[in-house]
Amino acid sequence: MMKSDATETIGNDVIKAGLAAAWPICLGYFPIGLSLGVLAQKGGLAPWQMAAMSILIFAGGSQFITVAMLGAAASPLAIISTVFMVNLRHLLMSSALAVHFPNVSRRFLTLFAYGITDESFAVNLTRFNQGGWNRYSALTLNHAANATWVTSTVLGVYIGQLVPPGAAGVDYALTGMFICLLVFQLRGHIFIITALIAATCSLLAYLWLPGNAYVIVASCSAATAGLILKRTLRKRESTR
Repeated sequence: MMKSDATETIGNDVIKAGLAAAWPICLGYFPIGLSLGVLAQKGGLAPWQMAAMSILIFAGGSQFITVAMLGAAASPLAIISTVFMVNLRHLLMSSALAVHFPNVSRRFLTLFAYGITDESFAVNLTRFNQGGWNRYSALTLNHAANATWVTSTVLGVYIGQLVPPGAAGVDYALTGMFICLLVFQLRGHIFIITALIAATCSLLAYLWLPGNAYVIVASCSAATAGLILKRTLRKRESTR
């Protein structure tokens, strides 16, 4: 049974539980944050700019996209629109977790929602469904991961100052990471079709439209097509 807001308190055990659940996430965030910081430094970002990006966006995939688009001299509108589209999934994650926070103040919800990522969402949702998970433990988990991410990305910028341009294939690192992320997403025919649609739309828009508008066109077109395709297949399966 879920505890009420009034019975949930902050204590050492609550904080320790949150930190214990957070450390595997932090362990994964640290090397990725370092690599992002190195790539950002090669793209011309200063440590304070990297810190501001990590604090304001706090979304690894979107930050890698932002660094890549900055390196390609994309317009601010293109960058903001693309990051917005990529981060729309946070609305769904926040909605799924909202049922576990009845009668909670907006101040707490704002602080908690800020720290939601794919990893913290997965851990918190599992813990809440299992029962006995305190909302302050969940908050501790979120912001321990947040602190690790911000620290590692800023540290990566300083490390990047010691790495000469082009050393160990660093110029290809960003492209290689996006290829890796794409491959890991290709878990079924819907994902493959969506990726092909994104590539086709991106190429056509790049040839026909000025500037970096092709990024927004490809993102919106592929996401819409993928959603329509998924719903169509579900309807067909339900009518069988």
